Amino acid sequence: MIRIRTARQADKATIRALAGKTGPGMTSLQDDDDYIQSLIDDSAEAFSGMAPEEAYYLFIMEDMATGKVIGTSAIATGIGLEEPFYNYRLGTLVHASPELNVRRQVQVLSVTHDMTGYSELCSLFLDPDYRGGINGHLLSKCRFLLVADYTERFSPSLIAEMRGYSDSDGKSPFWDAVGSHFFDLDFDHADSLSAFNKVFIAQLMPKYPIYTNLLPESAVEVIGMTHPDTTPARRLLESEGLRFNNYVDIFDAGPVMEARVDHIRAVRESQVGKIAIDNVTEGDEIWMLSNMDLENFICTASAAVAVKGDTIVIGQELADALEVHQGQLLRAVPLFSDKRTKNKSQGEEE
Repeated sequence: MIRIRTARQADKATIRALAGKTGPGMTSLQDDDDYIQSLIDDSAEAFSGMAPEEAYYLFIMEDMATGKVIGTSAIATGIGLEEPFYNYRLGTLVHASPELNVRRQVQVLSVTHDMTGYSELCSLFLDPDYRGGINGHLLSKCRFLLVADYTERFSPSLIAEMRGYSDSDGKSPFWDAVGSHFFDLDFDHADSLSAFNKVFIAQLMPKYPIYTNLLPESAVEVIGMTHPDTTPARRLLESEGLRFNNYVDIFDAGPVMEARVDHIRAVRESQVGKIAIDNVTEGDEIWMLSNMDLENFICTASAAVAVKGDTIVIGQELADALEVHQGQLLRAVPLFSDKRTKNKSQGEEE
């Protein structure tokens, strides 16, 4: 059985191994020992119940048959409160001359801190060997059940920065056209540095709006475009209610997806019921379930679930995986926004 649980110190080596597989543009999961340790430490503090205003909750996906860690995902709160959180806002300016009968609309990119204080979905990565089926959906959407369980810990609005387009050699057309002229660093190096220290961004990035019609066509075309490996994750988030709202990453111009928490399907439609442990036959609907325990948060998905009013019937194996018992409260929501086939392969990277 596959389940989601909170990250532990013992997971450090396997999380580091996953980080080594991410490739360029994965800012929120860096292949660095001290960085991984800081994520685990911050997450332990957040799940302890004494979370600061700016907190980080790290989940791992575990194959219970082998004990192997096969994926990570996280949600951060209060982004930008300690260190500035930068984005470009894609806007429109109108230049007009009545005398010449000329009127032009041009797109501009302006640096903003508009997302300060928001909660952010981040650090999503699934081992390529385990992609397919429902794993990507569970790894991404489990975070929505934590938000539903503890709404007071999260901001009313939630975002996800998606990895922007880069080619098979890791080259970013947007970075080459914009960032490289100000930072004098290659894309990989600058992107990695931004995970540790954002001061250099404020020191070196352009202070004035950038007119996109002055950029090469190759750069303009990728503004708001996701990396091919991240496109499934974008579609998954769109199915839950997040939308691109003309904000992009300052390095690779990847889209920032945004939604109000109460508009997210998995939050809005989830329900709480008392557990009844009994034999359950698999149905057509796959349910995502969380044990509602902050310090020992566990989430999994199964079709062997029966929701009957205020009662949620599950088998003993599922109860053991969730570490719950008869009569305890459980949160449940259909894993998919509509009834589709069970074999999906979305949501493996952000």
